[in-house]
Amino acid sequence: MKCIVGLGNPGKKYEKTRHNVGFMVIDELVKRNGWQLNKTKFNGLYTMETIDETKVILLKPQTYMNLSGESLRPLMDFYELTEEDVLVVYDDLDLPTGKIRLRQKGGHGGHNGISSIIDQLGSKNFNRLRIGIDRPTGEKTVIDHVLGKFDKSVASDVQQSVERAADACESWMNKPFPQVMNDFNQS
Repeated sequence: MKCIVGLGNPGKKYEKTRHNVGFMVIDELVKRNGWQLNKTKFNGLYTMETIDETKVILLKPQTYMNLSGESLRPLMDFYELTEEDVLVVYDDLDLPTGKIRLRQKGGHGGHNGISSIIDQLGSKNFNRLRIGIDRPTGEKTVIDHVLGKFDKSVASDVQQSVERAADACESWMNKPFPQVMNDFNQS
């Protein structure tokens, strides 16, 4: 069994914001497979489905970004998942909008959702899929930037990165994560 966790903030106010690209990837996986996030437990919305004969849990924590680990940890405990069974999808200021990058481990890089997961798991060794949102320009603060919506001028880049990220998630169902990294970090 595997678990794909998309990070974001719950509620209409945060829909389509840069900080919610992780939620967008979960929504894309749900949409393309005709599923529903129909379970509420572990402070999250989730579903358990099968992709390429592999059971997978898709999770959208409802704890707000800064407490994401408080949703993931109890789910992992309940389903007896290890860090290797988890892929966390989230926004990254240090990547250009439209780019994705996969990693097997690392620090939090200033991302509070990842910091919460590291704290809750007691480990930095979990799979990550980062989606670029660029850094703010001008006098815009980081908080205003991540909680703001994407400009219309990059809408197609954002959609392509969400679709590519969903493709990488699906690829992970039947390939080792290092192979998925190799396949999707090329461009």
